[in-house]
Amino acid sequence: MSVVLKVEERTTRPRSLRKQLRKEGRVPAAVNGNGIQNLSISCNAKELDKAIRENGLNAVYTLDLNGKKISTLLHTYELDTFTKAWIHAEFLAVDMNEKQEVEADVTLLGTPHGVKKGGILEQTLYSVVVSATPDKLPERVEIDVTHLEIGESLSIKDIPEHPEFEIVTDEIEQICTVAEPNRPEEDIEGTGTVTEPEVINSKQEEE
Repeated sequence: MSVVLKVEERTTRPRSLRKQLRKEGRVPAAVNGNGIQNLSISCNAKELDKAIRENGLNAVYTLDLNGKKISTLLHTYELDTFTKAWIHAEFLAVDMNEKQEVEADVTLLGTPHGVKKGGILEQTLYSVVVSATPDKLPERVEIDVTHLEIGESLSIKDIPEHPEFEIVTDEIEQICTVAEPNRPEEDIEGTGTVTEPEVINSKQEEE
């Protein structure tokens, strides 16, 4: 998926210019890679927010710089800790025929058979590294877990191959497991009779 994002070239100094850009609702950014080195640009913050919200972080962002089109991926970015306002973004210029590696979220689909029998689904891996040409990079990897029974787990090696991308995370990494149901408290502590301790008062001690 490709999204066109209009950008403008910017000067890098002084730093006050970047602050002014942010006040004007623009994001200071840079483009590197695929024959481009440290191209300083800016883009509209609202347009960038909308593009990410509708297309995700792994979409191809085609930067339109005065009519010149640059295919990129959003490589890194920085947001204000409190306001979540954009501070800076860096785009990676890519060759659309060369594979790239990015992180994709893991989404579990369905309710395992073991959960229906009282088990507990425990997810241990929430993202994986995938490899594909830029236009095939997924935002998430969906995994069917309905077949899992109590005591069974799922690892990277158990995921069927996908025709558009490859998961390059180590195949031994565990994704999820269906754990045994919690035992009742009385089973854990035992069912034996608990004897209350004898209370001895001073009169009994004298006798």
